[in-house]
Amino acid sequence: MSRWKPDARGRLEKAAMELYNDKGFDATTVAEIAARAGVTERTFYRHFVDKREVLFQPNALADVLAKATAATDALPPLEVIAHALTEAAPVFEERAELIRQRQAVIAANPELQERELAKLASLVSTLAQALRERGLEATTATLAAEIGVAAFKVAFERWIDSRGRHALARLIRETLDTARQLTAPAGHAAGTDDGSCTGRESVA
Repeated sequence: MSRWKPDARGRLEKAAMELYNDKGFDATTVAEIAARAGVTERTFYRHFVDKREVLFQPNALADVLAKATAATDALPPLEVIAHALTEAAPVFEERAELIRQRQAVIAANPELQERELAKLASLVSTLAQALRERGLEATTATLAAEIGVAAFKVAFERWIDSRGRHALARLIRETLDTARQLTAPAGHAAGTDDGSCTGRESVA
């Protein structure tokens, strides 16, 4: 067993996802993950606290969202959210296959689904805080962040199901457009009789 191959963390993550999908999360041991990755258990614990952390390890997503939100000019709240989420899309697309494997593991385990919901809630907090720092009132900031993350969740599931046939950023935009139409005043979501107003225009 070699300890000197490059990217031990990446190999451990790949090995874990394969085993979780082959054997099930609960049936997989840290020793099996380390063996498949070609490292020792001690090396595993240098990178991860436990086998659950392989699925929920910290990533750059929260930082990307906060920076993208702060970098936008004066835009309506949902446009700020749309910009931030589409800027974050490459975080997922660069690791598409591992992320699809991860989602399959989570979908098969109710306990892991609860942890995933908690992670989404933390993204709501990140976005809401960034909007408040732009001067948005607290309740409005939280509501916009909740709508944005809900739309992201739907778009993300569509992207997983499409297996790369559609860009995640495009799906995020489409889903947020649908959210705008749902929250637009009557007669505006689908356009008025004279065609003078659309759902996009109603929130500009």
